[in-house]
Formats: sequence, structure tokens, C-alpha cells
Amino acid sequence: MLDISDALSFFRLSCGRWTSQRSQHHLLHRRAEAGASFIVVEELLKGDERLAEIAERNNESVERIVGGCWVRWSGSMAWDRAGESHEDQTMFGLIPEDETGRRGLLLRDRGYAEKAPVAGQFRMDEENGLILTTDYEMMSSLERFWFAGPNLRLRTSTVQGLSNNASFCMETRQLDDRPETSHNAQTAISAAGLAPFGW
Repeated sequence: MLDISDALSFFRLSCGRWTSQRSQHHLLHRRAEAGASFIVVEELLKGDERLAEIAERNNESVERIVGGCWVRWSGSMAWDRAGESHEDQTMFGLIPEDETGRRGLLLRDRGYAEKAPVAGQFRMDEENGLILTTDYEMMSSLERFWFAGPNLRLRTSTVQGLSNNASFCMETRQLDDRPETSHNAQTAISAAGLAPFGW
């Protein structure tokens, strides 16, 4: 188990380029769907003007945000129709609610299920896993992220509401020095197992 002191340290460890393999279980249909994605995570330092934008959209004070991330992803799922793809981006900021920095608010400029700004809750458990809970108007999600090693991150998620599903993701850090290109993204996607929601 990695020694991760707080949520901001967890997200800093998550910065980089990742390939993700995903298995998503659609509970209503009782079927599983595979997917794959390419994810890029960059840190937003305290004072970044983009964090001020996130704070404004969520009616929060930017002074409370200790840092955040900008996440971009491109992926595909097995049931996609011809020409359909999952490409998007999001930014978020962390507002700890105590001195430990292990629980608090996660502000997003936009939600995954809805395009409006959304605030979720984060907390770290005893095994240094990060748990995110987000309530939307018509649904709610629960995610847990944890590191099996510095370059391997795992994630489980459940969504309840209009779409009831559960998923498991294995995300592997890309350690080469190749620049980010659409070719690299396509290589990751073709690996057959990805997460359409990126983070």
C-alpha cells in the first residue's frame, strides 16, 4: 500500500498519461461490456485561473481550493455504434473540510452525467483509497480509486438512477516519452477495454 497523506497527494500521484481497460456491467440487461481509453491528467496549482472559474461556477470561494486537475480522455466501448466515440475533458478543484485533507468537497466544472457544474464529496479510507460520491438530479454515483503500485491505479464505480451499472477499471501509467497524439490515443482505445467517463 502506498503512503498517501491526503487527497491532494493522491491526485498529484494520478497526474500523467494512462491507458485504461474497463469492464462495465449493465444491471438491467444483465450483460457486461468491455471498453478502453486513453487519459491525460494534469495538475492545476493553487492560484490557477481555471480553479477560480470552477469556484465561480459552483458558488464557492476560490481561496478554499487547495489545488485540482485537468483531465482529458478519449475512448470507446464495445456497444458503440459506427463512428461513435467518447472524448471529453473536465476540470476539478479540491476543498478539504479539515486539517488532514482526507475528506471534503470535489468541485467539477461539469458533471459526467450532466453538463452543469457539480460538487461531490471525497474521503480517503484506511487503505489510502479515495472514495468519491456525487449526486445528480436523476442519479448518483459512488467511485473508489486506489493504487496497486505507483504506475497502476484501479477503480470501481456504481451508478444508480436512470442507468444502473457497475464497473471495474485498470489504469496503467504510460512511462515512455512519446508526445500525446491521436495515434497514441487510438492505440490505447484499440486495446479493447475502456472507460467512457475518464475519471
